[in-house]
Amino acid sequence: MGELAGCGRAQMQPAGPIGDAERKIFLDSLVIMLAIVLPTIIAVLGVAWWYRPSNPRARRLPDFVYSGRIEIVVWSIPALVVIFLGGIAAIGSQDLDPARPLTSPVPALDVQVVALDWKWLFIYPTLGVASVNRLVVPAGVPLHLELTSATVWNVFWIPQLGSMLYCMSGMADTLYLQASKPGVYYGESAMISGDGFADMHFDTDAVPMDRFDAWVAATRSAGPALDDESYRELLRQSVPAHPYTYRSVRPGLFADIVMLRLPPGAGPQGGLPSVHPLGGSPTHPVAMR
Repeated sequence: MGELAGCGRAQMQPAGPIGDAERKIFLDSLVIMLAIVLPTIIAVLGVAWWYRPSNPRARRLPDFVYSGRIEIVVWSIPALVVIFLGGIAAIGSQDLDPARPLTSPVPALDVQVVALDWKWLFIYPTLGVASVNRLVVPAGVPLHLELTSATVWNVFWIPQLGSMLYCMSGMADTLYLQASKPGVYYGESAMISGDGFADMHFDTDAVPMDRFDAWVAATRSAGPALDDESYRELLRQSVPAHPYTYRSVRPGLFADIVMLRLPPGAGPQGGLPSVHPLGGSPTHPVAMR
């Protein structure tokens, strides 16, 4: 069920200011388009009914060539629709610029996101911890996400929170999001990236601040450290069976990944690995690289 969440109702059930604004743009655009679609459907049905063969009152003009009034109506209505839709798209794209900070009385939480084969690494640079395939955030606090890829081109997306953003090797892009209320929100990769793509998803746990602080404290007290050696282990193609955390992160790790001072993912080694945590065998003969 989780894999289908990003394909339908999730976008219409926003849980943050960005997702809510995107839904508003969608609904406004839908209403404007219906302003021409519905009258057109009614007109087509009305003309078909009025000019039916059994209606002797229908006046037919087989020699009709041109009417300025009809031309004005035919062209003005679509032109107005295009103008309104263009205005909504232009204004909305400016207001929802992914790199524009969100207005909030509390400072944003910094999270560094790395797309791997086939998992997500979340680094909390100011807190010194990291997690794999689970993004834990405080509800009501803006998120300042920096995203990159240590492998192929990928797309980061939490449908209920809003904008998706591309992750590319050697580049760091910025995305601001916020979960307005506590909950578990499905996140996924929105770009096919190889055999394990279908399993490349994660949960975003938005929790109250006291629970977030408790999670950070518990994370710092258990688990391995994320250094160069453990990062190279992460680079190997795999789909973790469950999320896990790192108690500490080597300072500057994300910058070294972006600047390619650490090697990117090497891809399949010695044949395609089995990447399905629930069993079975890969269905694709070649992984996309």
